[in-house]
Amino acid sequence: MHSEVSVQLTGNQEFRFDLQGQEPLANEAARRWLDDQFTALDCEPLRASGKVLLADKVLTVARAAGASLFNDPVWSRDFARAASAALAKPVVRVDVPGMAVSY
Repeated sequence: MHSEVSVQLTGNQEFRFDLQGQEPLANEAARRWLDDQFTALDCEPLRASGKVLLADKVLTVARAAGASLFNDPVWSRDFARAASAALAKPVVRVDVPGMAVSY
């Protein structure tokens, strides 16, 4: 099965990660990795209630990471694996300017 994560940071800046052949990440490990990055990157909840949905976490971590972290091959691979595993979707598209995550 095809597995890919793409992240659009700006209108012309997009990162694609083909996860074919990558070791799958367990859902709990993926959630933990995203939690750690959410904290390390000083992300803020998107919702006024303070509740952070998994898709919101993927989006805010991507926004906070920016091009500098997405250009790091280890960090970006880990992000892609965590996003795919946490959301339990083989194809994930993160649109930072549109503030949307689609499957």
